[in-house]
Amino acid sequence: MKKTYLALIFIFFTSISIGQTNFIKQKAGHVFYFDMPEYMNKTLGLNDVATIQFKNSIKEVYAIVIEDSKEDLSLLEMYYSSINEFHEDFIKDFLVDEEKRFLSKPILNSKDNINFIEFDASYYDKENDIEIYYLIGIVESKSHFYKVLYWTNKDNKDKFKADFQKSLYSFKE
Repeated sequence: MKKTYLALIFIFFTSISIGQTNFIKQKAGHVFYFDMPEYMNKTLGLNDVATIQFKNSIKEVYAIVIEDSKEDLSLLEMYYSSINEFHEDFIKDFLVDEEKRFLSKPILNSKDNINFIEFDASYYDKENDIEIYYLIGIVESKSHFYKVLYWTNKDNKDKFKADFQKSLYSFKE
């Protein structure tokens, strides 16, 4: 009887150890920081893939950040050797079908182990009969690329560009 009892206990614990699944901790989410002018508020609906979005409809200013994990990009077999290569891949399709498309020469900067490319872009929005101005930043950290887009009516460029630049270069992980 004792042997049968011990055999049942052995079988029970053996089946538990065989049936157990090992688990691996996974990291989800990514934290980054940047300063945004106080006149802009968080919003939704500007871009479906943006991680975070801001706007002020009265002042007609908007901003979005789209993050691309280097690990996720490599899973898609998209390898970028530099921030310049990521920038070139981004601009080849950006506003390509828009009238009066303009892209300025990119300016490369680095701050606290983060690389930045900044450039201006604009186009004519036929539907609204206005020119749209963008300040675009490409940001490279150790683990991510970010596309940071600020835009407004081109008439407001001089009024908001310095704020857009200050926000871009405040970027930290």
